[in-house]
Amino acid sequence: MTIKRRDFFIGAASAALAAVCAAPATAEPAIRVLVHRDATCGCCGRWAAKLKDAGFAVEVVDEPDMKAVKARLGVPAGLTSCHTAEIEGYVVEGHTPVAAIQRLLQEKPKAAGLATPGMPSGSPGMEMGGEAEPYEVYLFGPQGQSSYGGFKGGSAI
Repeated sequence: MTIKRRDFFIGAASAALAAVCAAPATAEPAIRVLVHRDATCGCCGRWAAKLKDAGFAVEVVDEPDMKAVKARLGVPAGLTSCHTAEIEGYVVEGHTPVAAIQRLLQEKPKAAGLATPGMPSGSPGMEMGGEAEPYEVYLFGPQGQSSYGGFKGGSAI
């Protein structure tokens, strides 16, 4: 009887240990991104897909008046693009690469956000074939504007 009881307890302990080891680890919740865009813009959806692929929780909202959204969020006129996102209290304008956004969220500078003005060829969401052009990402806010890095495609240069 002792052997059977011991075998039972060994088996039960093994099963409990296996259940604990197989339990999924609690993951950090995905960072929420709210993307404002004009309903007719296709590149905005491609940019949002890049963020989803990087693990962000992305919600896209079609806006009837993007100028009003940009004004409300404080995007400087010279830094505008086709879509505007809100991420962790920051504004991210245009086809800003995921690497720049991740750096912003890690460094947490005192700024309103980042902007990639215009629609640079080859930037995230603007991959239309052909050569990617180099472009600048800017940090902006009450302190003014400064370069946050040069990029080509989605990579820093």
